Amino acid sequence: MTHDKTRKRVGPVYVGLDMGSSRSKVVVIDAAGQLVGHAVRKSGTDFSKTAKACLDTALEMAGAGPGDIAHAIATGYGRDNVGFVTADSKTEIGCLAKGGYHYFPEATTIIDIGGQDNKVIKVDAAGHRLGFKMNRKCAAGTGAFLEEMSARLDVSLEEMNRLAREATEMIKLGSYCTVFSATEVLENIRHGKNVCDIVKGIFYSMVRRVLEMDSLTERVVMTGGVVAHNAYLVEMAADMIGQPVLLADYPQLVGAVGAALYARDEVDAAGAAASGSLKNDGD
Repeated sequence: MTHDKTRKRVGPVYVGLDMGSSRSKVVVIDAAGQLVGHAVRKSGTDFSKTAKACLDTALEMAGAGPGDIAHAIATGYGRDNVGFVTADSKTEIGCLAKGGYHYFPEATTIIDIGGQDNKVIKVDAAGHRLGFKMNRKCAAGTGAFLEEMSARLDVSLEEMNRLAREATEMIKLGSYCTVFSATEVLENIRHGKNVCDIVKGIFYSMVRRVLEMDSLTERVVMTGGVVAHNAYLVEMAADMIGQPVLLADYPQLVGAVGAALYARDEVDAAGAAASGSLKNDGD
């Protein structure tokens, strides 16, 4: 894709790419940090190709072209496989913290439910990251866990949120292990249990798993594609902790927004350093 010289320039834009194992997210922000373009696609096997397709869509939404990009930063599982972002990348933890603080500038605990792992990140009132926890070795409570459970129930992921809402009871799962949980689900089906009640139990298992990873602050933010498409998980988490849970407008894009903000800040810092150098040279 070449830059169209007839396109009206919109000014510098900053790109953040969050290359997850399941979904790739690209955002475009302006100098004020406003989200002006975004795209999400299945990551597939060619991260660079997927990232490029997302970038084209996000830039078109923003009314911008490649020549308008002042800086781009990648994060996520596939951040080292993005061909057009070779110089800079950031950790998912750092980008989630920065993106979460951008939307909620206060002390928070950020809970991110991803495709392959969960993260719990503590941020103070000044936006500094205080610590984090991850479940790297087990898929329990992640998007992969939900996908496995939907396959066992023979229902789509899109249906699960509705089914959980329609439950009249809850069939709790006794195991965190995905394999053992799948066996429990099959046993419940064999015994004629209501699918809605089983799905609610699956949701409960996911929320309980992530809430037990670390203590929580007074304000909790949830992010990730799983909560973006399953609002009932957020409501259940709020009930379980006894306080409201905050959500950004696009929970799945928070990490990508954080990467874009890093890109903008690096450009600003470089400009300030250059300006200071010129001033000193003139003294």
